This record gives sequence, C-alpha cells and structure tokens, in this order.
Amino acid sequence: MLESSDTSKSKLVIGTIVLVVGFMSPLLIPLVVDSDLPISYKRVLSGLLAFGIPELFMIIAVAIMGKQGFEFLKNKALNYLKIFAPSDEVSLTRYRIGLVMFSLPIIIGITQPYLELYLPFFKQLPIWWTISSDILFVSSFFILGGDFWDKLSGLFKYNVKVIKEKE
Repeated sequence: MLESSDTSKSKLVIGTIVLVVGFMSPLLIPLVVDSDLPISYKRVLSGLLAFGIPELFMIIAVAIMGKQGFEFLKNKALNYLKIFAPSDEVSLTRYRIGLVMFSLPIIIGITQPYLELYLPFFKQLPIWWTISSDILFVSSFFILGGDFWDKLSGLFKYNVKVIKEKE
C-alpha cells in the first residue's frame, strides 16, 4: 500500500507530526487566555486554535503525505480503533447491566432538582458525581453493544418499525 522508499517514510512521519501538532493546537487556548494580549486578539486567536488551525494543519499534512500516505495512516488508525468498538450481540445479563448503566444517570438527572427539596445533600454534589455519572452513561453504550446503537438510532428515524419476536 505505501511505498517503502525513504522519501515516502519521511513524508509519512513529517505529515503525521504536522497532523498531531494541528490537533493539539486547542491545548494552547488556556495560554492565550492567560496572556497579556488585548481581549479581541485573545478571542480571534482562541477561535483559530479551536476551529481553524487544526483543519489547516490537516490539509497541510495530507499535502505532505499524499493521498496514499493519508489512506495508510487512516487505515492504521481505524484498525486500532476497531478494538474499542462494541460487539454486536451481547448476553442477556450484560444487556441488563448496560440498561441499568444507561438508565440510572438519566433518572438521577431528571429527578435531582426535585430530590434537592427533600434531600439537602443533592444541592451540593461534588463535580466527581457529575463526571462519574457521565462516564457511566457513555460506557453503557459499549456494554449494551452494537445492536443497541441500532435500536437507539431507530428512535430518530420516522419510518422505522419494531418487529416483535416471539419469546
């Protein structure tokens, strides 16, 4: 797929470095905000670091690597990320655990404003409570498996019909 010549390898390495640097540019936003620059410069520079520079660096990286190098890098990244993809079918126990993980943060989020009236500790929940609830919710999608993604996406499609299976 990718030529094994030294120029192709060096182009791939340089292009990858440019790509990574571009996608890391939003990490510089706190430095810009804390700088002594005028507020208008801070706004423009922060916006560029978030939405302009990463895209520009991506275009430059593709130009350096070429189409063949970019496809090679993209395929390597996608093959690596397939490890983390949820399996399509899961066991009944895993599905039930995933449903609890999915439902619990939603139920707590909906009832929390009402529970604050009766349980005072709900008013001052620490930030780790919210973060752990979000992690629980996101990880539930991986526990529930790929078939759940299909069911969930069906909620947002008008013409989807449920086929009831006999148990």
